[in-house]
Amino acid sequence: MPTPHEAARPGPSLSGTLADTMRLVLVGGGHAHLIVLEALAKRREATLDVTLVTPSRWQYYSGMLPGWIMGRYGDDDCRVDLRPLASRAGVHMILDRVTAMNADRNLLCLGDGRHLEYDLLSLDTGSETNVEWLASLSDRLLTVKPVEQFCELWRKVYNQLTALRSSRIVVVGGGAAGAELSIAMKTALSAAERKCAVTLVTGNSGLLSGHNPMVRRRMQSALEAAGIRVRRERAAGVENGVVLPSGELVRADFVIAATGARPSAFLAQSRLGLSDNGFVAVDSFHRSVSHRNVFAAGDVSARLDDATTRSGIHAVRAGPILAHNLIAAAEDRPLRPYRPRRRSLYLLVSGPDKAILSWGGLGAAGGWVWRWKDRIDRNFIKRFRQG
Repeated sequence: MPTPHEAARPGPSLSGTLADTMRLVLVGGGHAHLIVLEALAKRREATLDVTLVTPSRWQYYSGMLPGWIMGRYGDDDCRVDLRPLASRAGVHMILDRVTAMNADRNLLCLGDGRHLEYDLLSLDTGSETNVEWLASLSDRLLTVKPVEQFCELWRKVYNQLTALRSSRIVVVGGGAAGAELSIAMKTALSAAERKCAVTLVTGNSGLLSGHNPMVRRRMQSALEAAGIRVRRERAAGVENGVVLPSGELVRADFVIAATGARPSAFLAQSRLGLSDNGFVAVDSFHRSVSHRNVFAAGDVSARLDDATTRSGIHAVRAGPILAHNLIAAAEDRPLRPYRPRRRSLYLLVSGPDKAILSWGGLGAAGGWVWRWKDRIDRNFIKRFRQG
């Protein structure tokens, strides 16, 4: 397997002519690829034969998931239909997932057994939820990623919980997703007039460790106001809940894993240079450090030259750069680097129609933050529905 420090292999020639077409394959319908499809729709590239491989026609916007759980959004409010977007861009769409890859041979293997060759490849498949400590929970466990799968399972779980007089949920993960989902689920079940005890287990790093103290205090207050118990400990899954290091059992009807990310299994044998934790190692152009004809963005990638967090914010901001670089690579033109901003704006759901603003060392909260977030999120979805 190539290491992140190996020199990039030349791969096939990336120069295209009007007489030749280059096969560009986009794997995954993530946030960055939405912007790539948008760019391709605006300027049809005669030299590019583009294929999109994705397991679903729907791309859910994870930032709207808490609002969806609370009933503020319907399905179509927080997801993009990839079919018309691909059609406008002249992109052939395959509903399947990549199960294996050989980057040395420019070859992908799909779930149905087909092989797909490429000249230029872009990966935006996201990541999976790391459930190493929770796997023994079996059917009681729901993972936040993939989001579409979580939504399908939550519908069933919600119906089961609302059929009970009282229930117990444990959410594992002290990041934004864990805090927001805890509040959203408690709100949804309270609105259904069902008693539900929700416990958030943050791990040793505590609540919102990447945010400033003001934001952490505000989220702690919001969780307490919602009646959610916060445990700053590590949890291990058992048959009927989770066990804390003290040996205490926290019983649960269901456990929600909002824990760290892990890479897709196919990357391990892909021949791509990978980061220490198994994600595609990329440079400032979001190009593979080992294969010059492979690009990656979003959670599937890891910048070796910059300590960016795994966030949809960076996937969206890197999207225009990725779109430019894919077309530029096909035409043998110079690439542009993606330079992450020093501070990112986060708008975190903290209750029904409430949210918390986090920006560097600043923080604020209130209904106006929710309205701002709602407007941003709705406009993002609307952007990719317009012809």
